[in-house]
Amino acid sequence: MRISLLLLTTGLLFQAGCEKHPQTDYTPLDQSGMWSSNLEQLKKMHVTNAEIAQLAKLKQAGASDDLCLGLLKAARDHQHEFTSGDGVVSLSQAAFTDPQILALAQSDQLDILSGEAVTLKLMGLSSPTVQVILQRRLHGLPTLTSAQIGRMKNTGMSEKQILEFVDKGYSNQQAEAFITQREAVRNHSNTGFVRVHGRRR
Repeated sequence: MRISLLLLTTGLLFQAGCEKHPQTDYTPLDQSGMWSSNLEQLKKMHVTNAEIAQLAKLKQAGASDDLCLGLLKAARDHQHEFTSGDGVVSLSQAAFTDPQILALAQSDQLDILSGEAVTLKLMGLSSPTVQVILQRRLHGLPTLTSAQIGRMKNTGMSEKQILEFVDKGYSNQQAEAFITQREAVRNHSNTGFVRVHGRRR
């Protein structure tokens, strides 16, 4: 009786363990064209189904196996899951290379800077200019925020002028003073009025 009870308890515990840890499904990655040898490497890293969905999204967007593995390893190095599939796709669309994307991942700034890249692209900046701005931020160099760049564009500055300003490495305080001055000049120029001369009777 005791043996039967012990076996029943063991069976229930085993079943509960299986329900708690669902089997990982690698089918999406297999169907996306990932090499079997790279799938084996992923299995050793104990990826989750959520991470597989993220990696499959990258593969469907044309990412290489090496990039997928590198991104997953970077996430592991920082002790969290890989959840940045959309950010990586955005960076790729902004013409960032695989090594540049991996550098962002290895610095654990992928989510922050990928969002900034999208914002800068939506402002109409070219991919090379976006790369310069994000690389400066990645290396801790003084640069403009997307909000400051937007304000500069609203005062009529061209992309070339903005990039020249960025290259000078002004501090945030200097940048704010410059932008505020340009905004004041713009606002003042819009306050003038034209006097209408009517015909006298």
